[in-house]
Amino acid sequence: MPTSLIDSAIFRDIFSTEAMRRAFSDGNRVQKYLDFEAALARAQARLGVIPEDAAEEICRHCHVDEIDFTKLKVQTERIGYPVLPVVQQLVALCRDSLGEWCHWGATTQDITDTATVLQMREALALIEADLDGIADALAALAKKYRDTAMAGRSNLQQAVPITFGYKMATLLAAFERHKQRLRELRPRVLVGEFGGAAGTLSSLGGRGLEVQAELMQELKLGQPAIAWHTVRDTIAEVGCFLGLVTGSCGKIAFDIKLLMQTEVEEVYEPFHEGRGSSSTMPQKRNPISSVYITALTSVVRQQAAALLDAMVEDHERATGPWEIEWLVLPEIFCLAAGALAQTRFVLTGLQVDEKKMRANLDLTKGLIVSEAVMMGLGPHLGRQYAHDLVYDICRQVVATGRPLVDLLAENAEITKHLDRAALARLCDPANYLGEAGAMVDRVLGMRKGSQGR
Repeated sequence: MPTSLIDSAIFRDIFSTEAMRRAFSDGNRVQKYLDFEAALARAQARLGVIPEDAAEEICRHCHVDEIDFTKLKVQTERIGYPVLPVVQQLVALCRDSLGEWCHWGATTQDITDTATVLQMREALALIEADLDGIADALAALAKKYRDTAMAGRSNLQQAVPITFGYKMATLLAAFERHKQRLRELRPRVLVGEFGGAAGTLSSLGGRGLEVQAELMQELKLGQPAIAWHTVRDTIAEVGCFLGLVTGSCGKIAFDIKLLMQTEVEEVYEPFHEGRGSSSTMPQKRNPISSVYITALTSVVRQQAAALLDAMVEDHERATGPWEIEWLVLPEIFCLAAGALAQTRFVLTGLQVDEKKMRANLDLTKGLIVSEAVMMGLGPHLGRQYAHDLVYDICRQVVATGRPLVDLLAENAEITKHLDRAALARLCDPANYLGEAGAMVDRVLGMRKGSQGR
């Protein structure tokens, strides 16, 4: 019975996705071992290193459904690694001892590492699809709410007006950067491993690099410049990348939780009957996906740190740090997939309350635009004096509850320079949005440019 929430019959599609679980399943891992063996056999037969009929026979049996997993479990527990048991079964499946040419010049870690890279290639394609979906959703929100004014917040206090479209565009810019990071890391990370015992390919009699090149061409992976058996920066890079991506998901979730508060109520997660209900408080509409995202992103960050620990390996073949990757890399991908799926779900169905955004802008009776008033008075009174004067009037707003514009219009020093209509324009949050709209347009424009490449 599963004990991990990733595989739980109840929670698995909350905390991960079926596609990502398949990518890191036992069956897919073993199939990747067999894909390596088949590609190696084809490459070596083409170069005349092994007989062609041996390669054909080996390839004929490189299918996971021919592997006895019960036997594989027993053998792995006895030997300590699953690759040799898979090779032994493959050899036994081949006729006339042709299987003896299987695994020629390779070592366990070559197959294990390359299989991991092949799994990561599948997994990164799934990550990319979610990044695209999230970016599309953010772009739609940024465009739709480009000019929808809302309170910007600093230290959880109202600061100055922004637009909801601007808020979404700041996040869109981050996800466009994540997409760029993914494009850049793929050539570094999607590189196979074939080095033999200590990475020098000494068992292939001077033909090692030639075989390596053919093998990587078969697998459509990059050829390593040198073995990376105990130099694990590329694996750690993937973990850190997923930490960055899910960190942005966590930022989205945090803001949504805050904006869903009863005292704010500016946005809501998608609704369907019963979602977010309390067992005892009928009025509650709790953030659900955002809560899961927060938990998922935290664990991904912690596990990414474990991959950094796994970089500290001994000599040419490690005694322990390598296995850290076995433990945490699948979990990082599976949990990251869960965070991305939940984020995509939230953003594609996000409910935005523009009226409440406007009401919250008016909550402080105009204090949110005190900077606008100060800057408007600065050319007439001097910036510092205008600051002090507006500061004092703001205190009066707090004390009396009267609108800022009324108190400004009653001040003789101010009305010598600006009449009530001018003051009303200064006190309208929609008139103090700076370059928010232009910045939204710029992010959307950059996105179009990147899609054209």
